Amino acid sequence: MASTSESKPYTSTANDYADKATQKADDAIKSTQRMANEAMDTLSDKVQDMRSQAAPTINRLATQAEDAARRGIAAVKDGTQQLREKATQATDTTVTYIKDDPIKAMLIAAATGAALMGLITLMGRSRS
Repeated sequence: MASTSESKPYTSTANDYADKATQKADDAIKSTQRMANEAMDTLSDKVQDMRSQAAPTINRLATQAEDAARRGIAAVKDGTQQLREKATQATDTTVTYIKDDPIKAMLIAAATGAALMGLITLMGRSRS
């Protein structure tokens, strides 16, 4: 029995060491979790800061893009209107010319048609 009573203090000491090791491991895990949570909070704060700093720039760029698109649409409308006016003016000028001098207008049209036919004929022969 002496060996049993002598082994109890060793067993108790071993259990104490095991308990202490377990406690230290738990403390290390909790410390690691706390540090990870703090790091994630810091990262989250930085991401939020960057997002709040980028939002005004993005909004400003979107507004500038809208303004540029509006100016482009307005320029196209103006150009189209000017083109219509010029086409109307050319039509009016042509009609006035034909009314004022119909024989000369027919001769010019006939000469232009003959010239175009001659050009088309030459182009057709050069391909052959």
